[in-house]
Amino acid sequence: MSVYQTRPWLKLYPAWVPADLPIPQLSAIDQFRATAREHAERPAVYYFDTVLTYRELDRLSNALAAGFRDLGVSKGSRVGLYLQNVPQFWVAQLAAWKLGAVVVPLNPMLKAEELRFHLQDSGTAVLVALESLYEQVAAAVVREIGLKAVITTSELDFLGAGPRPTVLAGSVKARPRDTVDLLELCDRYSGAADPTVPVRPEDTAYLTYTSGTTGLPKGAMNTHLNVAFNAEVYRVWMRLGPEDVVVGAAPVFHITGMVGHLAVAALTGMPVILAYRFDAGEILRLIEKWRGTFLVAAVTAYIALMNHPDIGRRNLSSLTKAYSGGAPVPPAVVDKFRELTGIYIHHIYGLTETTSPSHAVPLGVEAPVLAEYGALSVGLPVPSTLARVVSLETGQDVAAGELGEVAIRGPMVVPGYWQKPAETARAIRDGWLFTGDVGLMDEAGWFYIIDRVKDMIIASGFKVWPREVEDVLYRHEAVREAAVVGVPDPYRGETVKAFVSLKPGYEGKVTPEDLIQFCRAHLAAYKYPRVVEIVDEVPKTPTGKFLRRVLRDRTA
Repeated sequence: MSVYQTRPWLKLYPAWVPADLPIPQLSAIDQFRATAREHAERPAVYYFDTVLTYRELDRLSNALAAGFRDLGVSKGSRVGLYLQNVPQFWVAQLAAWKLGAVVVPLNPMLKAEELRFHLQDSGTAVLVALESLYEQVAAAVVREIGLKAVITTSELDFLGAGPRPTVLAGSVKARPRDTVDLLELCDRYSGAADPTVPVRPEDTAYLTYTSGTTGLPKGAMNTHLNVAFNAEVYRVWMRLGPEDVVVGAAPVFHITGMVGHLAVAALTGMPVILAYRFDAGEILRLIEKWRGTFLVAAVTAYIALMNHPDIGRRNLSSLTKAYSGGAPVPPAVVDKFRELTGIYIHHIYGLTETTSPSHAVPLGVEAPVLAEYGALSVGLPVPSTLARVVSLETGQDVAAGELGEVAIRGPMVVPGYWQKPAETARAIRDGWLFTGDVGLMDEAGWFYIIDRVKDMIIASGFKVWPREVEDVLYRHEAVREAAVVGVPDPYRGETVKAFVSLKPGYEGKVTPEDLIQFCRAHLAAYKYPRVVEIVDEVPKTPTGKFLRRVLRDRTA
């Protein structure tokens, strides 16, 4: 029997976490309906300084569902959401689900060509977009490809009468021509009943497009069961309930925000803080104001919070459940953040295809660090989940402590990619998702992610994992962000190059050679970067992952 079949990690579970969780009998929308009935008067959204209750969220989504239906949306239709972290995202998502429609979350950073691909590939019928995004990007695309309808909305809606937040200083409200205003549509259908279209757990809830780093983006079909199950994982693992407050720092168009913010809130009846887009100062203010308790965000968000001047001036004592995923978390960042705030950042790991978490560090437990690579453990497989590590050469299970590709099986794994059977067959085999991440499991059952298979650097025949070099760079007092890539080298084949941004006050005082020598003192000769480029900002996705492909292209 393989060591992974014995699930050694179960011995490390806290007392409150069971080995397995029941498979959801309710869809994600039915979970929301139950919560809206039980917690009708409780806050659902804190949008800056304005409160929206679960009753209001339910009423607005009923009205919008009626409007959607008259615009041609029905069960199975795809509804695109081209929005930032605004209440309208949740309203529109719920409205679509109440009709049995599929939500297509769209990154607001998409440009015209990218947006065209997503809309056409998904077969989106109706688009809900911020006015500014529609005018700047979507209008020309929509005129070209045609949709049943476009509904526009403004980030200024739901603000109330208080002072305008700085992050919205340049915003104006001006509905584009040939579009329908979301709030006007809700007013028109005010008082509409819930359409109560039957939605099964196995129905698709989202088409969540992967980043496309290895080709064109693919739409992962996250089912209602996937979403409902991982909402329950968050609830149980992090001990979340109505008294908690979610700090919505992750984008809600990303799987972390959709499940780790909205879905778990809809399950438990707790409120979500939304603030248009991530701004470190504003997030710190809102944690203090609304007594935020639960934060899950990319490590770059924590780095931004840590380096903001308000970090020592805001009362963050309510924030007792801090998690980070989406990219490796350097141990030095965890240590520094705790030094500044007293808050320990727990690691969490998952993919779009696992509908957010597949692994997590138990609440209140410090993750071990793998000495050989300096990697912080991403945690343990969550309940009802199997994980194993397979050889990159043979595909067979490797022993505990050996590197290989991490594969995952569980109720959170998607059934496949939208209209892409070949890609589905390559990624998901016999129910196992092959992640493309290289890692290992130690004897106790802790999992470690070393790097992406495709990011491995071969320098003079030796394997170098970028995150190991990045972790060393983060130990330097001047380094704010660091991203490492392999670049062509006529002698070594590839060599290691680091892109580094510095903390305020260190510009001009720390040189590339200083950083090279620092790494040389802590890494084997074949691992330390031969080239360091200091940049103002390391390019990254909205979810905080470094754009290594962009960095490699800049060097080519």
